[in-house]
Amino acid sequence: MTYEEYLDEVTTLITEKFNLSDAAAIKLVVKAQDANFFVEHDEKEAMRTLDRAHQDAKTLYLASQKK
Repeated sequence: MTYEEYLDEVTTLITEKFNLSDAAAIKLVVKAQDANFFVEHDEKEAMRTLDRAHQDAKTLYLASQKK
């Protein structure tokens, strides 16, 4: 999948798995982008898998809960 599709998938998974609103999920993904969390995903297509999207969604959600 493309980088943009990957980010959309992570956002969708956050809303579905963790019951957050679209706006809250988008905020988490944008914040992660700003922190360069997805730099390698952009450079390495092999990282943009559905399994990895599930892992990243969980990582971002859990990180947001620690604050």
